[in-house]
Amino acid sequence: MKRRQLMRYAGAGLLTAIGTGLASGFQSYQAQTDEPLTIQLLGHTCFLFTGSGKRILVNPFDTQGCTAKYHSPKVAADLVVASSLLLDEGSVKALPANAKFLYDPGVYKLDNIQIQGISTDHDRFGGREFGSNVVWRWTQGGINILHLGGAAAPINIEQKILMGSPDVALIPVGGGSKAYTPEQAKQALQVLEPKIVIPTQYRTPGADANSCDLVAVDNFLTLMDGTPVRRVNSDKISIKPTDLPTKGPIIVVLSYPF
Repeated sequence: MKRRQLMRYAGAGLLTAIGTGLASGFQSYQAQTDEPLTIQLLGHTCFLFTGSGKRILVNPFDTQGCTAKYHSPKVAADLVVASSLLLDEGSVKALPANAKFLYDPGVYKLDNIQIQGISTDHDRFGGREFGSNVVWRWTQGGINILHLGGAAAPINIEQKILMGSPDVALIPVGGGSKAYTPEQAKQALQVLEPKIVIPTQYRTPGADANSCDLVAVDNFLTLMDGTPVRRVNSDKISIKPTDLPTKGPIIVVLSYPF
């Protein structure tokens, strides 16, 4: 779909771009609330974040390849953000009605939530193969969230400054042609030092076995031996700031309801 056609989804009247010049002094417009942040896994790198009176959907996908046997991630949301316009993380077919859609780097505001998109490479060749990936950063329910999308390149100093100190980092770990390998994911976590890590983009029963180049999450967990792992028998967790560990990281693996 052409950029001109996609722009109608951007909803510029509600989402106001504030400019990347504010990035280094990133401020949260998060309203104080006792409501926890709920994080729901919808498959692959797609998650729904609910809190502060808003629903933010990240990386809706088409069901093919590594996502072939997942359910369609079309759910109600106020805002949809995509790390790219590739079909496994930026499908416009799954956009919920009336949701605003962001896919470009920059700083935006949705009522009391400020969200920042940070450009990184989507491959190991300077973006020459798959272009750019957008890492999304925001605060919701008092939790600092960093969703790395399909990051594949090391995090440089400037990017680290923009990404800040996340409470929760969602990071691809399955390797393949356009995401971190388990080894690269471990290196990125050593740079970011999040309190909670949620692995994304790894091989599951939802993949078409003949067209998915990802490895299983256990490859990453084995590499992270010694780091606490919490396997949740659910596709969602709820977190308050008081729930965050004082020392991290803790790895949280959610279960997808196939």
